[in-house]
Amino acid sequence: MAEAVPVRCPACLRENEYAAPVFPCACGSPVAPPLDLAAPPLPLTHRTWSDTWVAVRCAACGRVSEWPHPELGCASCGTVVRIPVHPVEPESAPGGGVRDGLRPRPDVRGEVGGDVRGEVQGDVRGQARAGSGDSGGPGPAGPGAPGRPPAAPAQRPAFRPVTIRTARDAVATAALYLRWLGFQDVRQPDGRPIPSAAVDLRAPGLVAQVDPTTAPAGLRAVECVWLNGLTASATSVYFSLAGYTQDARSRADDLGIPLFVMDLTGMPQPVNDPADALVGTGA
Repeated sequence: MAEAVPVRCPACLRENEYAAPVFPCACGSPVAPPLDLAAPPLPLTHRTWSDTWVAVRCAACGRVSEWPHPELGCASCGTVVRIPVHPVEPESAPGGGVRDGLRPRPDVRGEVGGDVRGEVQGDVRGQARAGSGDSGGPGPAGPGAPGRPPAAPAQRPAFRPVTIRTARDAVATAALYLRWLGFQDVRQPDGRPIPSAAVDLRAPGLVAQVDPTTAPAGLRAVECVWLNGLTASATSVYFSLAGYTQDARSRADDLGIPLFVMDLTGMPQPVNDPADALVGTGA
């Protein structure tokens, strides 16, 4: 991970620390987008796939690949900003540069309707299981042993993000993150899907929705996931790629709904106090 730098939110003027993500080049060397800190960050009001990728040259081999453009969700007001990056100098790329990195996809909306249940379950039960560390057998020195103080919560390993390139990736990443928080058997529920672009995820004691579209989640979306959680007597959680409207954030704070925003590196970020509390305590 690159060194953290302060980034000022253009909406509320609060400074947030941001560390540019590091990606693996095809040659094996780490690559990080060169941030242009002299240029002001821009609020992200409309997301297009062609604008969410940036060309970055590997300093080791000179290869030019496309990686997700650095973005940051303000911890104070929830505004998603795009951080400027120094462009690649074309004259320094031999033969016009080798561009074999990640490829932009035309439209995330067209891929939401596919069945992502198998992919989500496979990722959750496969990749995320490596971080659980449970042996399955009860130990004699458990928290319920007589004369022993309650055990401190086990420290979770660092979450391993998955780069988001499609709507399937967004749903799978949210499911992996929920599994990392401690929710078991995260899956897409059976039955006919609801008439919405958001994708349902369920687990024992959990109702979550993932919005992989390019528009900020609104008030109605937050209230719907809260009602679903109320009906199921479960915790309600919402994930969005494009952030939230101000009234949606205010309503979520009133209802105690954790809100997360995901950037294309696949790292969910909490944007309100209930989300911070969920990350701190886990499921």
